[in-house]
Amino acid sequence: MSSPHPLLTGDRLALGVPRDETLTEYHQWENDPTTILGRGEQFPRPGEARAAAWARQRGNPHHAPFEIVRLKDKQPVGLTVLRIDPDARSAEFTIVLAPAQRGKRYAEEATRLTLDWAFNLGALRTAWLKVLEPNRAGLAAFGKAGFQLAGRLRKSGFWLGQRVDVLLMDALSEEFPGPSAMCTTLGS
Repeated sequence: MSSPHPLLTGDRLALGVPRDETLTEYHQWENDPTTILGRGEQFPRPGEARAAAWARQRGNPHHAPFEIVRLKDKQPVGLTVLRIDPDARSAEFTIVLAPAQRGKRYAEEATRLTLDWAFNLGALRTAWLKVLEPNRAGLAAFGKAGFQLAGRLRKSGFWLGQRVDVLLMDALSEEFPGPSAMCTTLGS
């Protein structure tokens, strides 16, 4: 397996280039029942479907994935993605963490690093996400990273068989809380 290629370094994590040889790991993380629950999905995705989607997305300039790498041992612990709308200069943000890496505040740091890239190198105006209202850990991490509540889709999601609200959160470039690891890295 190749070594991670870190692009932007934080305190404990770095964002790197996703590697094809870790696709199987990413797929396992995405099919973990707690990931499926947190994303509001109901069923796992077959490996073939994930591989085909990966192949399509790799050539798409409006799909920006980042591998989340733990600095102390250079191990992948998650994946973030920006699905970019170039006309609006905005992007939908998603994140998945390896099940064994949850509860360590990695989501907050990885989200902040991804927003830092989006705003300071990607020149995006805004990023947004959807999160199910019962996902308290996600709401807290996203809020600490710079997202704010922007609205809700009432009873449009499912959480353990119950209809729940989907919350919309957004972050604006001018409100990014910093400090910027990107600006530090680039010396500005």
